[in-house]
Amino acid sequence: MINLLHEFLSASAEGYPDKRAIVFGNTELTYSQLEEKTQSLASYLKEINIRKGDRVAILLGNTIETAIAFWGTLKAGAVAIPMGAELKPEKIAYVLKDSGAKVLITRGEIIENARSIFQTDSLEKVLLTDDLVPSQSNLFESFSSVLESSGAYDKNKFQRVLSVDLSAIIYTSGSTGEPKGVMLTHQNMVAAANSLNAYLGYRKEDKILCALPLSFDYGLYQMIMSVSKGATLLLEREMAWPIFLVKRIIKEKATIFPAVPTMVMMLFEQSKKKQFDLSSIRAVTNTGAALTRSNISMLKSLFEQAEIFSMYGLTECKRCTYLPPKDIDAKPDSVGIAIPNTELWLVDGENNRIEEPHQMGQLVIRGATVMKGYWNKPEKTAEKLKDGPLPNEKVLYTGDYCTLDEDGYLYFKGRMDNMIKSRGIKVSPKEVEDFLHAIPGIKSSVVTGVRSEEYGEVLYAFVVLDKASNLGKEDILLHCKEELEVYKVPEYLHFIDEVPKTPNGKFNRLALKKLADSSLAEKILNT
Repeated sequence: MINLLHEFLSASAEGYPDKRAIVFGNTELTYSQLEEKTQSLASYLKEINIRKGDRVAILLGNTIETAIAFWGTLKAGAVAIPMGAELKPEKIAYVLKDSGAKVLITRGEIIENARSIFQTDSLEKVLLTDDLVPSQSNLFESFSSVLESSGAYDKNKFQRVLSVDLSAIIYTSGSTGEPKGVMLTHQNMVAAANSLNAYLGYRKEDKILCALPLSFDYGLYQMIMSVSKGATLLLEREMAWPIFLVKRIIKEKATIFPAVPTMVMMLFEQSKKKQFDLSSIRAVTNTGAALTRSNISMLKSLFEQAEIFSMYGLTECKRCTYLPPKDIDAKPDSVGIAIPNTELWLVDGENNRIEEPHQMGQLVIRGATVMKGYWNKPEKTAEKLKDGPLPNEKVLYTGDYCTLDEDGYLYFKGRMDNMIKSRGIKVSPKEVEDFLHAIPGIKSSVVTGVRSEEYGEVLYAFVVLDKASNLGKEDILLHCKEELEVYKVPEYLHFIDEVPKTPNGKFNRLALKKLADSSLAEKILNT
């Protein structure tokens, strides 16, 4: 029985010692090699007096060293903090200071232009994987030298770790404020891996192609689930170019492809140039942003024999729902049913359960995957974790507006903090975006809200057209006026060549919101 997350690795190393665990470029590690290197790191961390519960920050991007650092940290009883390599120095400094991390594992090239990250008293050691170690400071060590010189690993000499102890803190992007550290216990993460495996059916023969950031929980769990089944993780750089993904699928005969909608669209555009044999893929998974009907059609065209799993979740509980592949044609707009070992329901503004179908309310999640809380943020934690049906139990109030149909299938309508009060009536941007997506000739769209002297707030739509489309703004707005309620019709329409993305591959709504506000201000100035 697996109680601690890193026990997955030990079990796979014992069962499949010579099997490839992870492949990155021309480098690969077998399960026995990965186990040995993580044990070496754990031994070193103990030697420098890192104890149970101490935090180790990992700032490397998608590399094999990230995997070694993550599993080695857990074996030492410490708490892993995966961080995106694209983070700005001020965000790195914030996370290190907020978490009180004692060790940072990173590359010299990252810290050369980020001296502000050392403005924290907690940091005791920095391990550099590219061996660009400054000679004048005892703060720095070579990661490779540490692995080679650490003492023998003896798990009996480490402090005992329980399933209720923290295993990781994953910081949210903080696009609308300070990043929040989501505290996850071993129990949380083991339960999530078991639930995901129960319906996705990953197996030891699988080769999982991961181009998602390992700092992003969707990417991180590809590594965790791969290890839990003794499968092989084919690691790519974050959001690699489509042609590289296609070539890797063909060369390795990859079987699982986790994606986000932006990756799907890029792959589909690549496929128009040349036909590729992607028949080895048996399953495609999606989360991070809901699949549109257009995305689903693209996936069916790209991976004709694959099952498509449309999913929905958030870092605070990993995953909420999945749409069984058999239902993707009947309910393409749904994000599905509760994942195994999870319960969900909707509440209204008065915290009453909504029993009627098709009524919008806030989604509530109950189960073993629900986070412990936000690190150092009791007030924010209290907003999200509230009393559940059992005494002393906490459930997660997601902050997401959803509906349920007669069959209990969930439909995501938007974030509560993203809802727009257009002309005095609440509108889900996603609902308008879905409508625009369905118009022939529109490739993608993002809807935000802007201030209006007359109506308080109105909709501002950004639209990307297909290359062959000759649609004009008047054509689109006429279509909207004919089919949508007046408060759902965009007041402004802005053509762009491409939707900007965040490092995690999601649409960068904050950047577009700023562009909408500035564009509107310029229009007002010129009138």
